[in-house]
Amino acid sequence: MIRIETAADEPVYYQFEFWQSAPLKHGVFTRLGGVSQAPWDSLNVGGNIGDDVEAVAQNHERIYAALELDGSRACTVWQVHGAETVVANGPLPDRKWLAKADGIVTDKIGLPLAMRFADCVPILFYDPVRHVIGMAHAGWRGTVQGAALSTLVAMRDTYGSQPADVLAAIGPSIGPENYQVGPEVVEAVQAYFGSTDGLIHWTDDGSAYFNLWEANRLTLARAGVEQIEVAGICTASHTHEFYSHRAEKGQTGRFGAVMALQPLTEN
Repeated sequence: MIRIETAADEPVYYQFEFWQSAPLKHGVFTRLGGVSQAPWDSLNVGGNIGDDVEAVAQNHERIYAALELDGSRACTVWQVHGAETVVANGPLPDRKWLAKADGIVTDKIGLPLAMRFADCVPILFYDPVRHVIGMAHAGWRGTVQGAALSTLVAMRDTYGSQPADVLAAIGPSIGPENYQVGPEVVEAVQAYFGSTDGLIHWTDDGSAYFNLWEANRLTLARAGVEQIEVAGICTASHTHEFYSHRAEKGQTGRFGAVMALQPLTEN
């Protein structure tokens, strides 16, 4: 990933390398460059975790301004750690979220898709053939329910995207060295993937650690996605830049991921 820092006190964000020349705008934002006070300092975009409402609103304005996008058109979902995906054609007039879901897809130019994270995996999708984007939120529950696959299937069923054409990006989230899990997670991984090889690491004391990055990469690869970029940035190890629900014991904010299609240019 490429780290972008434009000026002091402005939002700091990352972009995926293979989309640098693509006709879309995107950013996985850090916790830096906002106005929230501790423990949500400072670019918190989570609106229901105790932070000041006005501060959260200002942070939202900052992230859309950083990408030169119209935040009033932004589409998001009420994330529920599931695997439902919705199609975004524009924001709803009576509420801030489209539905209870963990995936969003669109083909609308300039329509920002946005989600919030604090250890779960941001998964971003772009189909350059159909000019379609998607975004998914995958914690362990979403991962073993196929949240990534759900978003890919929605792109296929709604817009005709073919997995081999899609570029997928797995963003900063809790890394395999820090994500200790219990037996219920190990059982769910075994049930969904048919094996825990390469997905669960056992330590000498019998503790199990889940590799969310590899699990979601494997899901996408099995579905036929050939181009996958993995950020490899652990939120729990980088709390100076990202929020981590696990490392900060729940007393933290949420960082944002945003993407929007841009018009295609004629050659």
